[in-house]
Amino acid sequence: MTIQPATRDERLQTLSPWQRLLARPEFGALAGLLLVFLIFTAAAGGSGFLSLSGTVNYLEVAAQVGIVSVFVGLLMIGGEFDLSVGSMLGVAGIVLALLVHPDYGHLPLALAILITFAVAAAIGWLNGWLVLKTGLPSFIVTLAMLFILRGGALGFTKLITNLTLVQGIGDQVNTPLGRLFSGDLFGVPASVWWWLILTIVMGFILNSTRFGNWIFAVGGDANAARNVGVPVRRVKTVLFMMAAMSATLVAIIQVTKYGSADVLRGTQLELNTVAAAVIGGCLLTGGYGSVIGASIGALILGMVQQGIIYTSVDSDWFQVMVGGMILGAVVLNNALRGRSMLSRRKK
Repeated sequence: MTIQPATRDERLQTLSPWQRLLARPEFGALAGLLLVFLIFTAAAGGSGFLSLSGTVNYLEVAAQVGIVSVFVGLLMIGGEFDLSVGSMLGVAGIVLALLVHPDYGHLPLALAILITFAVAAAIGWLNGWLVLKTGLPSFIVTLAMLFILRGGALGFTKLITNLTLVQGIGDQVNTPLGRLFSGDLFGVPASVWWWLILTIVMGFILNSTRFGNWIFAVGGDANAARNVGVPVRRVKTVLFMMAAMSATLVAIIQVTKYGSADVLRGTQLELNTVAAAVIGGCLLTGGYGSVIGASIGALILGMVQQGIIYTSVDSDWFQVMVGGMILGAVVLNNALRGRSMLSRRKK
């Protein structure tokens, strides 16, 4: 009897620490973050970039993109897009401001916040329902919703206030509850703490819970996930709802901080959040990505946006740098993933 040599099960292979690091979606973003930090340290370290106020400035900018990027990244891992989050931010701000305004809703801030989140959840649910019901790409559905929300908010706000903004609510939002969203702790703005907490919580959910496994499954192959019992429609609908509510959280932060709301707030947020998620390693095809990576991508954007100011370079170049970083991140992430997969096959 001939004894066949034992073959090594690929599932049981041991990866080196370097191979495990290469396989992480956020590895490229970490390398990019270090590079950007070193560049601006050299170019603007003496003009305030490294100061405490400079650090707080770019963290606060990054936080308002990062809060939404966490959930846009989750949605992309689940195989979908939401291009309406920028308009959702503007709508949510207007809704909240009108609800607490003494001449209009005159509601307590707590009740107004609950209603605003409920409106956002309903719009997120509608996005998910339209995508799943029509079978249209979420890119198209949410692009249409972007214009519907922005145009509706403009028309409605001008009809009520004759302006595109709502002012005069400083006293209504300057409360202990309001400061939970717009205050600071240990000199760090509340928005940064919200961002940090959501990144940790959603990172745990994505990597350590059944719901997180479902997100990867529906993004990788929705039909296969459905065949093994994953509630695909429910998962995607929840992701759309969370994305809309994350934009609403940023709207609440802005309204309570500035004591006003503007329909045009959130313009280009949808592009910045997608950029942050892509830079952070989320694939456009779904099924792969990282919450931490999306947050690192947002931090890179915030660092670049504020770093340019400290270097006295025209801020118009920010978009050029973002475009370059997106291309570079996609190329780098593809190369790293390819090298990681090649290393596994050689084992």
